[in-house]
Amino acid sequence: MNTKAGTDECDLPCLQRKREREREREMEEQGKNEERKKVMVAIDESEFSLYAFNWALENLRETIQRSQLVVFTAQPIDFASTYAASYGAAPAQLVTSLLENHKKVALALLERAKEICAKHGIVPETVTEVGDPKVVICKAVEKHNIQLLVLGSHGRGGIQRAFLGSVSNYCVHNAKCPVLVVRKQN
Repeated sequence: MNTKAGTDECDLPCLQRKREREREREMEEQGKNEERKKVMVAIDESEFSLYAFNWALENLRETIQRSQLVVFTAQPIDFASTYAASYGAAPAQLVTSLLENHKKVALALLERAKEICAKHGIVPETVTEVGDPKVVICKAVEKHNIQLLVLGSHGRGGIQRAFLGSVSNYCVHNAKCPVLVVRKQN
């Protein structure tokens, strides 16, 4: 360092190096304080979903390792039973039992996902919500500040999709982040 004798003053190149080091430290601090990006994989109990989940772990490995992985599953509401119970055609205990069963399935699914992630050295955040899967997935994207959503595709044709709806299609058009739809090849 070129300093004048007996002082802490630097010449121009010395000052430039100091400023560069200060900028580098500021950028490092900013990077540490920045929230990690989040990737969410939405799963259900289908083979298509499991395929998409495993595909994401294999093919997005670097992205997932630099990010926080959120594994999400929905607990669908059985509207027919709820409707029937509201008119006394089905006992309220039936609805309660169905909701409890959906919760058990969702928690078991998330537990299995954690086991698969552990084999890849990943510790995911797991989330489950009750409601229409396509709607609660999109709400979870916003709530958890997700930067990338990964979904499986059931591979339904146009007519089936028109009658049954498509979770992936809905999410592609309504999620507040990029959506990657993974389709299992036959």
